[in-house]
Amino acid sequence: MIETLLLIIRRDLTIALRRRSDIFTTLVFFAIVVSLFPLGIGPEIDTLRLIAPGIVWVGALLASMLALELIFSADHRDGTLEQMLLTPQPVSLLVVGKVVAHWLVTGVPLVLIAPLLGLQYDLSWPAVQTLIVSLLLGTPTLSLIGAIGAALTLGLRSGGVLLALLVLPLYIPVLIFGAGAVEATVSGLGGQAHLSLLAAILVASLVLAPLATAAALRVAED
Repeated sequence: MIETLLLIIRRDLTIALRRRSDIFTTLVFFAIVVSLFPLGIGPEIDTLRLIAPGIVWVGALLASMLALELIFSADHRDGTLEQMLLTPQPVSLLVVGKVVAHWLVTGVPLVLIAPLLGLQYDLSWPAVQTLIVSLLLGTPTLSLIGAIGAALTLGLRSGGVLLALLVLPLYIPVLIFGAGAVEATVSGLGGQAHLSLLAAILVASLVLAPLATAAALRVAED
């Protein structure tokens, strides 16, 4: 099973590297969203420092949604997904592999570029560290939850709009605790409680999201 999981991840990463424009689109969108706010709000340092956690997290959330449809859509169109569902391996294992590949392509670049964007808002180094940890815990959860929506809207017309309506309410707790962790660090209260809640949400998503996504994929292919 581990070998199968690694093969799925390697396959999806290889395909993603052939479509580098998708990766750059996510990064450029994230950078533009986060960078435009200081231009519109003004150079007041205290104000920028106060709104920075929410802006960075909203930008990361929206950027991660750009590539959600790509998790299963290409394999669905060419019949690969149907063949994968017929293999003796658990469908949830297939889901985990594709979600991990999606996170490596979209989530990890966001985590790497976030500290540079945080410097625009004069975030302290402890706040930047908390931002990195919160994104490391939160972005996999976004991919796992997004996979459920991507499976439910697979093959539908205007699926992108419906996908956003499905997953955005489920993203709200991740957004609240992710931004809250950085805000608590900036105010000197410490963000450990928020990070613990983010970790708990991630564990729950790892357990439940693959099962729900697998069930949705079976329905979509029937």
